[in-house]
Amino acid sequence: MTTPLLLLRAVQLGVHISEMDLLTIGTINDMYTEMQRDEEPHDQIASQDDMDRF
Repeated sequence: MTTPLLLLRAVQLGVHISEMDLLTIGTINDMYTEMQRDEEPHDQIASQDDMDRF
């Protein structure tokens, strides 16, 4: 990962520059990946009964 790409992803996530020293590159990558996954539709969402059976 290049520095410009890291900064771009931080801006897309809404991470302020003062918060950058609190996060690792891996954390920003994970946050970006999860942000992308949030936009995908889910076919089925588990109910409480499903969680109880699990």
